[in-house]
Amino acid sequence: MLVRPQVLHPGVYVSEVSDGPTDIVGVATSITAFVGRTVRGPVHRAVPVDSVPAFEARFGGLQADCPLTYCVRDFFQAGGRQALIVRLGQGTPATLTLASADPGGLVLTAAGPGAWGDSLRVRVAHPAPAELPPEALAAAGLSAEALFDLHVTLVDGLGQPIQQEVHKLVTLQPGTHRTLARVLADSALLSDAVTATGTARPADGAQASGVGGAQADALTLADYVTDAPGEGFQALDAVDVVNLICVPPDQPDGFAGAAVYAKAARYAQRRRAFVIVDAPPAWDARIEQGAVAEISPAEIGLSGDLARHAATYVPRVRAADPLASGAVRAFPVSGLIAGVYARTDATRGVWKAPAGVEASLTGAAGLTCALTDADNRVLSAQGINGLRTFPAVGSVVWGARTLAGADGLGEDARYVPVRRTALYIAESLQRGTQWAAFEPNAEPTWARLRQAVTAFMDGLFRQGALQGSSAKDAYFVRCDGTTTTQADVDAGVVNIVVGFAPMRPAAFIEILVQQAPLAPG
Repeated sequence: MLVRPQVLHPGVYVSEVSDGPTDIVGVATSITAFVGRTVRGPVHRAVPVDSVPAFEARFGGLQADCPLTYCVRDFFQAGGRQALIVRLGQGTPATLTLASADPGGLVLTAAGPGAWGDSLRVRVAHPAPAELPPEALAAAGLSAEALFDLHVTLVDGLGQPIQQEVHKLVTLQPGTHRTLARVLADSALLSDAVTATGTARPADGAQASGVGGAQADALTLADYVTDAPGEGFQALDAVDVVNLICVPPDQPDGFAGAAVYAKAARYAQRRRAFVIVDAPPAWDARIEQGAVAEISPAEIGLSGDLARHAATYVPRVRAADPLASGAVRAFPVSGLIAGVYARTDATRGVWKAPAGVEASLTGAAGLTCALTDADNRVLSAQGINGLRTFPAVGSVVWGARTLAGADGLGEDARYVPVRRTALYIAESLQRGTQWAAFEPNAEPTWARLRQAVTAFMDGLFRQGALQGSSAKDAYFVRCDGTTTTQADVDAGVVNIVVGFAPMRPAAFIEILVQQAPLAPG
């Protein structure tokens, strides 16, 4: 509210404006995590990539026995924009030793385990004096005799370069911005794990090759379900937002397993995320045999609240494989479906069902088998979504139910867009009202919260996300003495109750948003 000053004589007057409600900004909706095995790259780290080339540079691109690599390709091809890659697997990274004046020399480590690291080559070059202006060295606190350039190359089986990096003017001296370990933090080929017994730079022209790299050919259940901090799904704790989680099978024609998806769904529940499940390939065979009635979501192993955080789709898609001279073969669909989600979110909003004629399966050459209308009804009644191919339309997503979407359950559990909209609203409001944790827990703060949350919900209503011809039929916001009792105030908690109507006017789904601790009222 603007308080106008009393004007007593000509001049410039400054007026203080009291704080109004803080705008609430909607969070991202389609940042997708892929968890599993890749060709190379760091393990147990959530690495963001925004394109197929970025994925190839960090994780090595397609590999025939790594379905995850194809899922990432499909994600970006279908319209995905932001991915997080969590590489799993046990193994040993290759090491490269450069001789220097210090005992033991300089030991570098490949960026992640695997035999790929044995194809790394490094070379040292000492910079020419002209590259090292004395004043610049003095300003940076660097010694010309300690600086060197490190050339890193990944070669193929014929010794030809695949990928190269040049790290110029680095040093082993600690405490500078050019310290080698610090510079290698951004490398896609070498780890920042640098071992040196001194600070002497390697000799000019010194070279080394990777040795000792190895990794298991397959993942184990322990790789996925570990509870170790920072490992498995917990690697995603380091990122601010994750919306979708894909866990492709570790082997072609495989299935990640019920225990793996239970772990993924529990993690998604904690992070307000959603899991896209790659169904067992055996379901395709049952469809072909006319035994659709034998397909059961119980095989995936998710039930109750965990099932609300996941959806699955059948059958698998057929697409060209560049590693097999373009031959068409079957692929898991989670990455492709996540791309459809992302594309739909960007063009229509998270509240639009990622299904129908607009939800085309970009890049698919077809499906492994065909569903009939009757098949689709049977599957849909169990919360299993069908993929269909229609003349003049092509292959599309033809279902939008969660794994809790069996007929007769509540609407907030049954439908993918409703569930994801609820997650979007809850996460946006939780983040957008955090300022209240440092305000007095009383009516002035509650009024500001009501105003801020109402403005956010009204924006969704005007975008067509909610049902109803008027705001009162589309949503409600409560934050007052009825939602935050004296006991809550004493405990330092403020409660905001928000209802929204995603399916029918005045048919509200309620969300409780809490902020704590607050200053005593």
